Amino acid sequence: MEVLRHFSHEHPLIFNEERSHESEVYCSACGELVLGPRFSCMECGFHRNHNLKLKASSPYDEGSPLCGFCNNICWNFLYHCSCNFDFHTKCAFLSYKVLKNDFRELQHLVPIISSEGHSRELEKAQCVACQKSLLDSVYISPDYGFHLHKKCLELPREINHPCHRHHSLFLQFNSDHLPCQICQETQHEGLVYCCSICKFVLHTGCVSPPPIIEDPSTLGNYVSYNCLTCSLMVHKKCITLPRFIKSIWHDHPISHNYFVVDNECTTRDCGFCHEDVNMESGSYYCSKCKFIIHVNCALQDARWYYKIESKDTVNAMSAVGALDPSFFVTKMTKIGEEIINAEIKHFSHQHNLVLTDEVKDRMYCDGCSQLILTSFYGCLECDFFLHKYCAKLPKKKQVISLYHQDPLSLIPHCIFKCALCRFMRSGFAYKCEVYMCNDLICVRCAEIHLPYKSQGHKHPIHFYPQLNGLSCNACGGSTDGVSIYGCKTCSFAVHYQCILAPQIAWHKWDKHFLTLRYHEDNDYSRYHYCDICEEKRSPNTWFYHCAICDNSAHLHCVLGDYPFIKRGRTFITNDHQHTLISVQKAHHPKCCKCGEPCFDLALECLKEECKYISHWMCNSNYKILWKDSKNLV
Repeated sequence: MEVLRHFSHEHPLIFNEERSHESEVYCSACGELVLGPRFSCMECGFHRNHNLKLKASSPYDEGSPLCGFCNNICWNFLYHCSCNFDFHTKCAFLSYKVLKNDFRELQHLVPIISSEGHSRELEKAQCVACQKSLLDSVYISPDYGFHLHKKCLELPREINHPCHRHHSLFLQFNSDHLPCQICQETQHEGLVYCCSICKFVLHTGCVSPPPIIEDPSTLGNYVSYNCLTCSLMVHKKCITLPRFIKSIWHDHPISHNYFVVDNECTTRDCGFCHEDVNMESGSYYCSKCKFIIHVNCALQDARWYYKIESKDTVNAMSAVGALDPSFFVTKMTKIGEEIINAEIKHFSHQHNLVLTDEVKDRMYCDGCSQLILTSFYGCLECDFFLHKYCAKLPKKKQVISLYHQDPLSLIPHCIFKCALCRFMRSGFAYKCEVYMCNDLICVRCAEIHLPYKSQGHKHPIHFYPQLNGLSCNACGGSTDGVSIYGCKTCSFAVHYQCILAPQIAWHKWDKHFLTLRYHEDNDYSRYHYCDICEEKRSPNTWFYHCAICDNSAHLHCVLGDYPFIKRGRTFITNDHQHTLISVQKAHHPKCCKCGEPCFDLALECLKEECKYISHWMCNSNYKILWKDSKNLV
């Protein structure tokens, strides 16, 4: 039995001397009727199912066929294959000559041309074989409307390649539109090297890639570069991965590593998708914070990162804040073995601030507008107070989850809506100084960590831009369409705004501080009501509780709409001639603007005889300034 391995077909062709008993059998090469001995494929019936038939017009009901060789429309007679592959009659002949590598015969048909002194038309022209530009190359240009590099015409019909050792690869047209196994891109036209048995395809230009890559940071899913010394395998697309980047998901620069030593990293969870990171594969990593993120997660969106060019720039960015502290020490004292900053000069205040533990009733920090419960820095000349933590906030800071990656500047005495949590705030803000942006971020959002450890849950919880189908464990509301913190181990989820609820709060109906509780231990049903609004509350959601009075209340009933505006702070507006003070009255005087009772935050005139009071909300259309300040939102 004579067997022929023909370049045009994937299976062996068997010689058959017997006359065909079928009514019509056509040769797949010339299209003529087969009457005598022939080579045919016993597996797929090559001579029948993949023949080229001469057609006088388009075989399709709609549209004009494109020639598989020159990519131009076939207006006249054409050769058509049952797999919807078409050729001009001349292109069918020429394509056979190209695949057969019959260069000498083609040389008689068309001249060899140099692209030197090219025309404008040539700038757009492409080789039909490799789909690359003809510029700076020798090429042939027949009269059939196509061009072909001389080097492409000389491509071998059959090759053996180290990426596919099982079978030979044959030069053919990419009629199946398979992706190249090296560059992973699909070349819809032109020639490729293919193993039809394995569906393995290589672009002609990818057959001989650069043998050695020396780039220190090297993506893809197929053929890789190998380092035998380090046992590294690197995809072709990964050879250009940036070595250092600044990601919106972390506040320090992160570097690309091929592997991370286990004891260096406190978690294997990706900082974005929160799935496990293979420590033996490439990742981006912050050695300072032990933050780690998948390469594909870090580079998923071009707005999420930018490339850092040098290690020196990385070091400079890591030092942001330390080079420009927000205070300097004017007096130190020693308590035991510890050195204490007893007095400081803070950039936000004109007087020195002294460290004290004499906490008075309901004192609020001028940095974050939250209650002061422990030692703090205070002014001896006026009512200005800062938590120790807020006093140490850096003047420049990288803030996670913002598209703008420049460090933000700390600004004091602001009234603003935070661009992340959307709460109205008073106090310090981190300001984005990118042109036409000017976003303001509250210090709480600027300092929040990913992942976050909440006292309301035993596992670390992770930030998700959106996670639908759950209920917030804090307030009971839906998580659909909003940012949340969620647990990847269980179904625990909390709205981003709810995670900011302070641990200790105060409300006018209780003289004691209220503590945040995460579930109701008492099963007695009368305890499942809010003592402020007297509506039912779920025993499974968070609430505030006074252990002394045994009072419990919903989060919102305690915090109201403006939990982060400092009470007792003086303001001025362009709607009232006197200085105003922020208050939350135990009784409910009527608003001078809308006539409704003032249940929540209000602005009251300091002049007793004026009797002016209005809802904070009723002043939202007017300019409100922290007294003696220019920072307004």
